[in-house]
Amino acid sequence: MGENIIPLADLRYAAAVPRVPDQGYAPGGLLADRLGRPLRDLRISVTDRCNFRCSYCMPKDVFDKDYKFLPHSSLLSFEEITRVARLFIAHGVVKLRLTGGEPLLRRHVEGLIAQLAALRTPQGDPLDITLTTNGSLLERKAQALADAGLKRVTVSLDALDDAIFRRMNDVDFPVADVLRGIDAALKAGLAPIKINMVVKRGTNDHEIVPLARHVRGHYGPGVVLRFIEYMDVGATNGWCMDEVLPSAQVVERLSAAFPLQPLEASAPGETAQRWRYADGGGEIGVISSVTQAFCGDCNRARLSTEGKLFLCLFASRGHDLRELLRGHQPDGAPWTDAQIAAAIGLIWSERDDRYSQLRGAQLASSDDGRRRVEMHYIGG
Repeated sequence: MGENIIPLADLRYAAAVPRVPDQGYAPGGLLADRLGRPLRDLRISVTDRCNFRCSYCMPKDVFDKDYKFLPHSSLLSFEEITRVARLFIAHGVVKLRLTGGEPLLRRHVEGLIAQLAALRTPQGDPLDITLTTNGSLLERKAQALADAGLKRVTVSLDALDDAIFRRMNDVDFPVADVLRGIDAALKAGLAPIKINMVVKRGTNDHEIVPLARHVRGHYGPGVVLRFIEYMDVGATNGWCMDEVLPSAQVVERLSAAFPLQPLEASAPGETAQRWRYADGGGEIGVISSVTQAFCGDCNRARLSTEGKLFLCLFASRGHDLRELLRGHQPDGAPWTDAQIAAAIGLIWSERDDRYSQLRGAQLASSDDGRRRVEMHYIGG
């Protein structure tokens, strides 16, 4: 492939080359956007591929055998990811989450984790490094991930019933393999583990209480179960409000089986509302992305697998950091870390994204005339 030829797959989402300011926006850990929100969390997609075909993320009728995923040459290298992460950390990021697609499909991803684990905040503290996975490869990879420096994992698990789970992943993958992966992660010390269940009314909502009962009985307080409202991310998941089960109803169902008590947020910008079992049997969380927007304190940025920076899960446009990482200034010199950091600072300082709040006020259209980014492309 010629040096100046851009694969069509790279053009599926609009992304502008960031402006590099002449001065200002130097890293200082105090960066805030137009709504006063700091930058604390960077979610890094390491692949756009997944071995599941869940209907709410990568439906099989769209992501079939002919779908054109990004070529390997388009992906950021581990060294490029680490370089970008270092610049975000200088701006105040303290948490890195690896996601996808399915991040464990990226070859030697533990090598990337080792590089990221060596990074430190300006105060000399290690980063909170975690990874979200569908659990299909976790049993064989858990120990290597822990050895590389991974701290925690979040596992997607939409049903305990095997038939329902196979139907939801749409590749006939058995739930028992994911459960063994969770066991392996606990054994490797990747805890506390979070289990995420996307709740789709009429499809798997009857699994809420059985899954909670299993987690309470089998794992105890070392595993936190979280329930996520089915979201209108992208345009391929056939989203319908009728299929959304509000988190308030999830809590009602759980409370009827296991009395709950509310908990305070564990950190600013946390997406989940926390509840604990009154009998001390651990806690659960609900993520109300549709019925109760949490844009007000959102401190997350998302980096796509080929280096496009998105400032909102519901964004339609990104910022092409890869062009700065691989490109050159007009005089032919490569862009320096200081210049790229300044560009990142400018991007965040101009951020005013609050899609969910606008949607809640019925002020946002479904697509704003542009194609919104898909879940598999930048992670959840």
